[in-house]
Amino acid sequence: MKITSVDLWTVVVPSIPGRVNSVKYDPHDFSEIPLTVMRVNTDEGLYGLGEFGRGFPLDQIEAATRRLIGLDPRQMIPQEMPETGSLDVKNAAHPYNRWWESEAGGPTWGAYDTIEMAMFDLLGKYYDRPANWFIGGAVRDKVPADYWIGMQTPEDAAENTKLAVARGFKGMKLKCAMDECLVERCEAIWEVAGRGFKLTIDPNTRFWRLTEALDMAKVLAARGKVEVFEDPMAKWNMDWYHAFRQQAVVPVALHLGSPNEIINAIKAEAVDYFNLGGSMVQFVRNAAMAHAAGIPCWHGSGNDCGIREHSYLHAAAAARSCILGSDFVGSWTREDDLIVEPLRIEDGYAIVPDKPGLGCDLDLDALDKYRVK
Repeated sequence: MKITSVDLWTVVVPSIPGRVNSVKYDPHDFSEIPLTVMRVNTDEGLYGLGEFGRGFPLDQIEAATRRLIGLDPRQMIPQEMPETGSLDVKNAAHPYNRWWESEAGGPTWGAYDTIEMAMFDLLGKYYDRPANWFIGGAVRDKVPADYWIGMQTPEDAAENTKLAVARGFKGMKLKCAMDECLVERCEAIWEVAGRGFKLTIDPNTRFWRLTEALDMAKVLAARGKVEVFEDPMAKWNMDWYHAFRQQAVVPVALHLGSPNEIINAIKAEAVDYFNLGGSMVQFVRNAAMAHAAGIPCWHGSGNDCGIREHSYLHAAAAARSCILGSDFVGSWTREDDLIVEPLRIEDGYAIVPDKPGLGCDLDLDALDKYRVK
């Protein structure tokens, strides 16, 4: 089996008004940034799907995909797609980027994660296995999932909470900052969903000082269920995170992607939970470190479309420590997810597909509708 061609679609899929940020906080729509979908074709009629993160440069995509032509996916190294052969330094494709001996913990060149998901999709179809089989296999058939909003007015947050409850979600993640109506927004959510509805508070480090973060934690914890404060303060200051955690007001988490950052947070006893990222292989590695330290995690996202979110779901299903509500959010923040059957969310869980590969198919009509290149 050889790869014969790669099809690319660059699209702009608008977000649904009111689902991300209220206009008051951000009149700009993140979804105006294009993203590219990839289909890798073979001489046996099988194909694999991938989705690049929004804004990834098209020239880098084209350069990366050219490397695939003529390769046999069955001969690729699963932990360094699309390379083939030995990892011995004499034969390595990147002798000056020996990631397996560096702090990176995984391949670092651009477009790697998308090529990886496409190859696992393709090989899954060839071997009749779900994509998670190539990263150790699923340890669960459904993954906890939370609803998600950006920075919203209390009124908009209440409307989204109605949708979240109707769809069976048990919790919600929300973006925020210290100098805006966070308490009122949380109150509006709890008025709709009840005080036991879990909130993940994510200010993206905009709780500027340890004292401010602790004061806000005490106010919110007295009013309803706060699942965790994610990235409340500057992420370089592990002393603050350790001190926050010692107060035991609410759990605290860091959103990290590199192994060295995860190790530093564990050594500093700075977190109760992790929000982790990385490619499918790298996420499972990152989550294994969290598991070894006894720290639960969840999978983050970037308001993506259906192919990338399926890759997140397979990775989360294969990680033992991924037991918190993950961010599979594109299916309700964007007009379309670009796949035929959307991600299944039932009673607060994303259902892991048991089909070969990623378990999703391209919606060609949607690609034509939103295509810009």
